Amino acid sequence: KSSQSTENLSFNDFKSAVMKDFRIALLSREASILGRKEVLTGKAKFGIFGAGKELAQIALSRVFENGDWHSGYYRDQTIAIASGAATWEQFFAQLYADPRIEADPHSKGRQMNNHFANRYIDDNGEFKDQTSMKNMAAGLSPTASQMARAVGLSLASKMYRKAGDRFDFNRFSKGGREICFATIGDASCAEGLFWESLNAVGVMQVPMLISVWDDGYGISVPKEFQITKSSISEIISGFEPTLSKAGVRIYKVKGYDYPGLIQTYKSATEQMRKDHMPALIHVEDITQPQGHSTSGSHERYKDEERLAFEKEFDCLVQMEKWILDHRIADEETIAQMKEEAKAYIRNVSKQAFENFKVPILQKLDVLEAYVEDIVPLASNGLEIKSWMQQLRSNKDLLRKDLIKTAKKILRTTVGLSHPSRTSLGNWIKSVAEQERDNYKTHLYDHSKYSSLKVPEVKAEFSDESSRLNGYQVLNTCFDLNFQRYPELIAFGEDVGQIGDVNQGFAGLQEKFSIDRIFDTGIREATIMGQGIGLAMRGFRPIAEIQYLDYLIYGLQPLTDDLATLHYRSAGGQKAPMIVRTRGHRLEGIWHTG
Repeated sequence: KSSQSTENLSFNDFKSAVMKDFRIALLSREASILGRKEVLTGKAKFGIFGAGKELAQIALSRVFENGDWHSGYYRDQTIAIASGAATWEQFFAQLYADPRIEADPHSKGRQMNNHFANRYIDDNGEFKDQTSMKNMAAGLSPTASQMARAVGLSLASKMYRKAGDRFDFNRFSKGGREICFATIGDASCAEGLFWESLNAVGVMQVPMLISVWDDGYGISVPKEFQITKSSISEIISGFEPTLSKAGVRIYKVKGYDYPGLIQTYKSATEQMRKDHMPALIHVEDITQPQGHSTSGSHERYKDEERLAFEKEFDCLVQMEKWILDHRIADEETIAQMKEEAKAYIRNVSKQAFENFKVPILQKLDVLEAYVEDIVPLASNGLEIKSWMQQLRSNKDLLRKDLIKTAKKILRTTVGLSHPSRTSLGNWIKSVAEQERDNYKTHLYDHSKYSSLKVPEVKAEFSDESSRLNGYQVLNTCFDLNFQRYPELIAFGEDVGQIGDVNQGFAGLQEKFSIDRIFDTGIREATIMGQGIGLAMRGFRPIAEIQYLDYLIYGLQPLTDDLATLHYRSAGGQKAPMIVRTRGHRLEGIWHTG
């Protein structure tokens, strides 16, 4: 402020940043609007979008640094775009389920729309430098399931901060300053996974920033049926820290308050990077102008008063008003920006769909070449010709349409002996093999790190071999492996201080430190999530569930997240972890039996 020119420059930079944010918000809204139309017109099968949440997500993306993690769900498109973790071309390619990795590097067309994932594993199965990218844990749809693995992603920062020079972790952390941003809808806070995760991070004091998008509903059910007192921030007020006890910091901000959102996220993350205390930002009065999904309209369950509120307090409407009030731009400029955003998204979606159709149309050309020779010889030649014309005129042609028609031609020409019919049958087989690569690869890791490639070592015994109890064998095995692998850790109920209930880890915490072998609370779902997140960030976790029966509590993160991670990211992400559990003495029907 020492001169007029410096002051003008500062204000110009401020205006530029505001208008950049506004442009992203406009683009995101247009993508939501057009995405819904693409589903309703048949180009895509289903869609859930982030309309109404643009400003809050832009504020989050402002503090999303390289090395940080996002563990979110299917409404976070603005975060992905604003942070540079995705492009609008990729957004639409995923909506159309384009199975080419270059089109949808997040899931190769395998996931529902708005499921983002950076590729932190290279083609050889090696971890890339996670500190040089915005990391997005592969999205998954079951509500609140993103919370469990966020516990582990956050814990990794604390463990890296404490690890010192125990091993080289420069690819995974810069002094443990990384935050995991977990995002969730207000109604999903009713899920058990949310509560277990909130408690876990409060106990462990790890840098997880939970953003709750509160739009007043869970699908069509209002939040008074979802959350006690209809306010997640109010009912968790007991989690807030005191002078003598740590806890979870709580912030409240309106979803249409642009400067308030920017300041709230800035303050929360600056403090968190210093002390690792978790926090929850309750973003209230968010609107959802498109309703829950493409499956229905929100006019069916919102009354006139609520619809009027959503129209007036739409975050884009309020930001536009704020821009005009502060003379950052005029109405003409804003009107032009809106038109440009609409045209840009329309062109991007059109190009994405054209790119999606290219390999399909190429296959159609080949199919027509085979069928051309069959038509004059077949008794139903005119009918076959009609089928092919229908394919050619279908603007929303899919791969399955080609295969379905080709198989129908084979069935209706049984008895016809002609090389082209034989070629057609071979073509169907070859296409099926090509589609196997599109849809069936990466179920397992096929790199050199695959557990399926570990060579068997036969046990050798002699008359002089010692006789040991089983737990002593395990204890020795764990001891040697903890010496070999500095990134190896183990945790679970009673694992640390007493060395697990059957003594497999007896004495090992004292030998290798509480930072590597440690106890957890009774919370099986987040023990699984803890392991998943730590494994994604380079640790080698052994997550212990005390007895087999208790594993059921942790089944959801295992089946929906861990078991599918490598597949649904098309080999872009992995989480190599071991889950250890045991039976009991079978005394009684119900106790761990």
